[in-house]
Amino acid sequence: MNTIFRNNSAADKLFTVLNNIFMGFLFLAVLYPIVYIVSASFSDSQAVVSGEVWLWPVRPSLDGYRAVFEYKQVWVGFGNSILYTVTGTLVNVIMTVLAAYPLSRRDFYGKNGFMLLFMFTTMFTGGLIPSYLLVRDLGMLDTIWSMIIPGALSVWNVIIARTYFQMSIPHELLEAAQLDGCNDFQFVWKVVIRLSGPILAVITLYYAAANWNQYFNAMLYLKSQDHYPLQLVLKDILVKNDVDVGMLSGDPQDAAKREAMKTLLKYSLIVISSFPLLVFYPFVQKYLVKGVMVGSLKG
Repeated sequence: MNTIFRNNSAADKLFTVLNNIFMGFLFLAVLYPIVYIVSASFSDSQAVVSGEVWLWPVRPSLDGYRAVFEYKQVWVGFGNSILYTVTGTLVNVIMTVLAAYPLSRRDFYGKNGFMLLFMFTTMFTGGLIPSYLLVRDLGMLDTIWSMIIPGALSVWNVIIARTYFQMSIPHELLEAAQLDGCNDFQFVWKVVIRLSGPILAVITLYYAAANWNQYFNAMLYLKSQDHYPLQLVLKDILVKNDVDVGMLSGDPQDAAKREAMKTLLKYSLIVISSFPLLVFYPFVQKYLVKGVMVGSLKG
């Protein structure tokens, strides 16, 4: 018996060592591109084009960021993206809770039918043109609501939140609250919300990332550049820079500098567009594993 335990212990130790080595390589494979992009964005454009940048910035420079922020529209895009992200995420979370909590109640009559309707929308959609016509007929074109209402609810997040409520909010707690005169809305606000920090943090992160990176809806529904989110503004900067370089004629040296600046701009734009989410992520990281795992235990 002792031999078996020792063999198992040795096998466990070997597995732990190999697993740590594998995870270490995986960590480096994920980390290096991030470090390279940040270093390239702070390097001289010629150093980036010539391949001198490997790990640390070479001939540190802020030319890429200076070129980006010279565009006034970047600041407008930042403001619009923050507005769309904050407002959209607030609407998303409220809609998700209002949909998920009733579906988690075992005394809610017809919840299976509603769940089938929700699942139907994940497999079948009206299509791009009908969606555009609907947004147009509702008078939401070129408004903030065209960026919020079409994606106000994610069925996947509803399922995760519903399962979390089923696993974490016992029915007996509702009965006790009702005996004290608490109605359903008071129970959701005073009990459910306060006991659901992990899952709310998870769906908030999912929705915030989706709203911040929203690009396709903006391209479809927004016409005025004053309403463009940051992602669309950055796309226009790259396109404009490509056109300028393509139309450039004359001095080959000047053309080479412009081409190098175009490459540098790409790295600077990646950092600018990713930075807000990278700052936001650590504040909800501790809730991610708990919220997702509890929300996925039971269908």
